[in-house]
Amino acid sequence: MSDNTNNRSKASRRRFIKLAGATTLAASVSGKALGNTSAIEIEQNPTTTTQNTSPNDRIQIATIGIGGQGTGDTTVALRVPGVELVAVADVYDGRLIRAQEVFGANGKQIFTTRDYREVLARPDVDAVIIGTPDHWHARIAIDAMEAGKDVYIEKPMVHAIDEGDRVVSAQRKTNRICQVGSQRVSSIIYRKAKELIAAGAIGELTLVEANWNRNTPLGAWQYSLPPDASPQTVDWDRFLGKAPKRPFEPIRLFRWRNYRDYGTGIPGDLFVHLFSGIHYVLGSNGPTRIMATGGLRYWKDERDVPDVMLGLYDYPKTSAHPAFNLGLKVNFMDGGGGEESFRFVGSAGTLIIGGNGVTLTRSPKLREPGYTINTFPKTVQEQFLKEYRAKYPETAPEMSARGQEVFVAPQGYSDSFDHFKNFFAAMRSRQQVVEDAVFGFRAAGPALLSNTSHFERRAYKWDPETMKADAE
Repeated sequence: MSDNTNNRSKASRRRFIKLAGATTLAASVSGKALGNTSAIEIEQNPTTTTQNTSPNDRIQIATIGIGGQGTGDTTVALRVPGVELVAVADVYDGRLIRAQEVFGANGKQIFTTRDYREVLARPDVDAVIIGTPDHWHARIAIDAMEAGKDVYIEKPMVHAIDEGDRVVSAQRKTNRICQVGSQRVSSIIYRKAKELIAAGAIGELTLVEANWNRNTPLGAWQYSLPPDASPQTVDWDRFLGKAPKRPFEPIRLFRWRNYRDYGTGIPGDLFVHLFSGIHYVLGSNGPTRIMATGGLRYWKDERDVPDVMLGLYDYPKTSAHPAFNLGLKVNFMDGGGGEESFRFVGSAGTLIIGGNGVTLTRSPKLREPGYTINTFPKTVQEQFLKEYRAKYPETAPEMSARGQEVFVAPQGYSDSFDHFKNFFAAMRSRQQVVEDAVFGFRAAGPALLSNTSHFERRAYKWDPETMKADAE
């Protein structure tokens, strides 16, 4: 490496530390691109560790609802040292068989059942992962905490607004660890964004924009239906739970996100991730006004939720930030290929979270406001310019090129893994996590009200402190 390259690396490292405060950094400039663009690697510096776990510290978990998300969560959870899967519950027999095939290697037998209550009754289960359809989240989480189990619950934490207080109360009453599964809250990428914004990197915040577009059938929840699904292999009544009773329709189980009886549509699946990220990065409790619209534009497959959703939200002034607006957008048929982007806009720059890192772009501030005097009489123009130049003396022109820095996570980084590490570390320390039931409700509430606003065609007020809603 040349001396010039070393100097550039050191300069970039100094700039990074100045912006990031106390963050530990592995500052390696991986390349120079256009103009003043540098790529700086964020050090993977998890807040917790579970290495060198003794046998007495082993955590035994069970998964309730082991479909696609439940299986993914379980796979990641078992990567954390000292964690073992001992039981699984699901209403479809095929998934119980598959769980044994995947997680019961080397002759190990995993307890399987259709009834989650049998899992909660087992003394060898320390914690449960809840990967069921949304309409079961609150009931199972409350039952689990009351049974003395810690809970990792998939987002959104609740299916309906009136369930939120009950989950929060159950966590407070039982003092169990309850973590919602929106992994951005544990991400080193989002932590870097939080540090940069808190350090004033983009100036005064004015607007946040986020979109999460898709362009595939699976992205639009067109999940595969198992050919053996039948009343014999599926516990249909147990799946329905609190939902309206109806004859067996396997499509409603295996594509449950498409139906309001069991899922929460685009806001509950995707908006809630975006709310979680915003609230973590900005230290915000949520918006005060919610407006949303959308429609079923492409996926006319008997679903009763939109495949295009747009939301607008008013966030109040806090001690950390001025009032700002948020815009969210999801389109399940984006012919350009689909993308996810998160953009924080401020008076001095913008910060974008996307891909595997953070891009910070800033432009120099104007030295003077400028003027529009060509329609004034000549004598008035001369008087204006005299007073203007007394206030803003002419100086050498300032460079106008934008500066840009890119901060990237290490190759192969997984925020899902960090999220589970934080969950299991909290179980051992008995210190509550960031994304607890209150945090989870403050993200789920605005997401669920986005649906309500869309279907009722009116705006809603939301109190992020008391977590109460009211129609305008």
